Amino acid sequence: NSASHGISSAKQHHGKEMSFNNFTDADAALRAAYDHNEPCVAIIKHANPCGIAIGTDIASAYSAANACDPVSAFGGVVAANRKVDLAMAEPLSKIFTEVLIAPAFDADALDVLMKKPSIRILQCDLTAINPVELRPVSGGALLQESDLIDAPGDDVTNWVQVSGDPVSAQTLKDLEFAWRSVRAVKSNAILLAKDSAAVGIGMGQVNRVDSAKLAVDRAGDRVVGSVAAS
Repeated sequence: NSASHGISSAKQHHGKEMSFNNFTDADAALRAAYDHNEPCVAIIKHANPCGIAIGTDIASAYSAANACDPVSAFGGVVAANRKVDLAMAEPLSKIFTEVLIAPAFDADALDVLMKKPSIRILQCDLTAINPVELRPVSGGALLQESDLIDAPGDDVTNWVQVSGDPVSAQTLKDLEFAWRSVRAVKSNAILLAKDSAAVGIGMGQVNRVDSAKLAVDRAGDRVVGSVAAS
């Protein structure tokens, strides 16, 4: 049962008691980070990512994720899919963070982070994603298969370019990153990506036009050369 290896059994190293919203946001952040195989950090605010990135190491992934929307990242919930080291812990400790969840922590990273009384530090290795999702509704519950991003159409090797000049290898990599990352964004979902990091995210709007405007506005000058997924 993958639930026994999820957030419900996470070990809390530090911080105040977890609230209902802390748990739901931490679960969303953990799932978003583990949607990627490379070192990845996701920053969640109100169940939506305000930053997500992959990197050569977890510190560079955190830096890129935070750069997406540092204003919204303030007071956010951060998840990493690799051990948190000192190089990630030091910059994170300078930003107010509600929850940090990761599979493991270096001792010196914990020393730095635990100097912040407000941060909740959780250790949890998501060994498997639940194959089904359950959502209560009045008088019952809805059950559906989880989107594990494992359908044939999710595999970049099956993608076919049908117009325009051939895309570069980096553009294709950014498209794959954006496609995997946009799963975590609530509809209407728009995610702009560049260099394997989200640079602008629009979500929760009643139409895609407003979501796109929000994503572009947040991306600013970084929108040039970026790719989009929705």
